Amino acid sequence: MKNIRRALVGALVVAGAVAVPVAFAQVSLNVEIGVPPPPARVEVVPASRPGYVWVPGYWGWNGHAHVWVRGRWMHGRPGYRWQPEHWEGVGNHWRLVRGGWEHERRREHDRDRDRDRERDRDRDRGDRH
Repeated sequence: MKNIRRALVGALVVAGAVAVPVAFAQVSLNVEIGVPPPPARVEVVPASRPGYVWVPGYWGWNGHAHVWVRGRWMHGRPGYRWQPEHWEGVGNHWRLVRGGWEHERRREHDRDRDRDRERDRDRDRGDRH
């Protein structure tokens, strides 16, 4: 009986070690097409709701054509801001960039980096003229 119990506990430990990584697996699917999205639709943003942020609508892709995905309210995350879905031109293709939460500190870091780049670019232009 003691050996059966040990075998059962051992099997559960091994099963748990295998199951845990599967439970945290993440799948990412990129959409890249040769058709540019139509112009964004104008949405009437409903009155604000405490604790929520408005996520604007965007043109999605259903495998055959662009489809409008309506805007929606989403629970806010303190210290984060929503980076909305958008399409990026990549050569002669278009790639859908999925929306997601961006930490405010990263936004500040990006703003500082962009400011430094502009300053360096302006300085370099001055050297050439």
